[in-house]
Amino acid sequence: MSKYRELKFKPPVLNVNENAREVIITTVSCMCDNIHTIKLKKSENGDFSVSGGRSSLSNWQMKGDYITDLKWAADDQNWSEVFRIINSGTEVVASVRSR
Repeated sequence: MSKYRELKFKPPVLNVNENAREVIITTVSCMCDNIHTIKLKKSENGDFSVSGGRSSLSNWQMKGDYITDLKWAADDQNWSEVFRIINSGTEVVASVRSR
């Protein structure tokens, strides 16, 4: 079974540090189990920005207005919603690191 299917049917337990200022989410693609990262970083004014690094966030094919939804969920520290939004596309969350 592919890593994507394993994660889709049995998602890992993910924990984010309380009041994290940076969160790095590792994802696995349904296409050949490619690995990518999404970074959420808190700015000086306390709001999160989101980046796909060298990849455009549209590559994840998340549903809805995902950029705004990801930022707002992260601002509210609602990490389960962040993971749900990411998992709605063609990739699934494999792990998370935060500080």
